Order: sequence, then structure tokens, then C-alpha cells
Amino acid sequence: MCGQSITDHVPPQPEFSQWEVVVFDSDQVNAFALPGGKIGVYTGLLDVAVNQDQLATVIGHEVAHVLADHSNERLSQSQLANAGLQVTSVALGGSQYKDVTMAALGVGVQYGVILPYGRTQESEADIVGLELMAKSGFDPFQSVELWKNMAKASGGNQPPELLSTHPSHDTRISDLKAKADQLPEYDIAHPTCKKA
Repeated sequence: MCGQSITDHVPPQPEFSQWEVVVFDSDQVNAFALPGGKIGVYTGLLDVAVNQDQLATVIGHEVAHVLADHSNERLSQSQLANAGLQVTSVALGGSQYKDVTMAALGVGVQYGVILPYGRTQESEADIVGLELMAKSGFDPFQSVELWKNMAKASGGNQPPELLSTHPSHDTRISDLKAKADQLPEYDIAHPTCKKA
């Protein structure tokens, strides 16, 4: 399977002994990763990832999220942001500007910290996933094609990058192409990676 082809190139993990990739029957064009080596792929994504290399792009990306412990990092960041806002709220006490100040701080934390941090994690997972898929024998340039397909599938309905936890399709395409151009030539052996 595609997942195993990629995870075979990952060192053993101290928190779990086996990776698990589960396909969920849903029209969503998405995938996700959870701590403990759990990866979920929705069948709707299989209509966009039109070959094994594009599917390997997705699996590599999700494996990279697990390796980087991104879900726990996001939880910690969210908890820190909430604690900071609570301390500020207490410090402002009964100030007449408390509500306005707290609203401005909430917006500032969301758009100045949380969203950019999410985009950074997504970009990191894109690049690490690209390296993993290439080492596993998949064509890294198909990652660019996958994101072109994702852009088409979205029909242009993507929020502005500034308002999203994910980089825009154009940013991803540009970043992945630049990184794929820098990778050493790998033997594109097309290991077994079936869509269904």
C-alpha cells in the first residue's frame, strides 16, 4: 500500500509501533492525521488525486504532520493563547475599554499568531511529505499536479491565504515546484499504491 511504502522510510516512532491509514466514504476532498500514526483519507480526495504519485503526496503530507507532532503543537498554542487572553481580561478588570480591547486582542491573536502558525505547519508538512514520497519512489513533481487538481476542484472557492490556516493553492504549487527542482533524482519505482 501507498502508506506503507512511505512509512517504510520513516524511523520507528517511540509513541506507537504501527501506522494506520483508513479510507472514509465521504465526498470531502480532504485527509487528516492524528497522533499515534493514524491517518484518514476521504474517498472524495481519490477523485482529485488521479494517480498513485498524487495520492502519495497526500499520505506523505499527513505522515509529516504526525512526525512533527503538529496536532499537539496546535493544541498547546491554542491553550497558551486562551490563557493569555484570560490573564489580559482579568488585568483589565472593569475598564470601560475592556470589551473593545479584548475583541481587538482576540482578532490579533487569531490573524497574527494562530492562522500564520497553521500555514507554517502546513507548508512544513508539504515539504517533508514531498521528501518522503520522493525517497519512497514516487514522482515528486506529481505533488504540483495534485495541487493544480485541488485548485480546479475548489472552483476558486478558497479563502484568502491571510484568513486561512492553509497556504493558498498557488503558494503550495510554487513551493512544491521549487523544492522538487532541488531534490536529488530518485528512482521513481512506483511502488504499490492503489487508489481503492
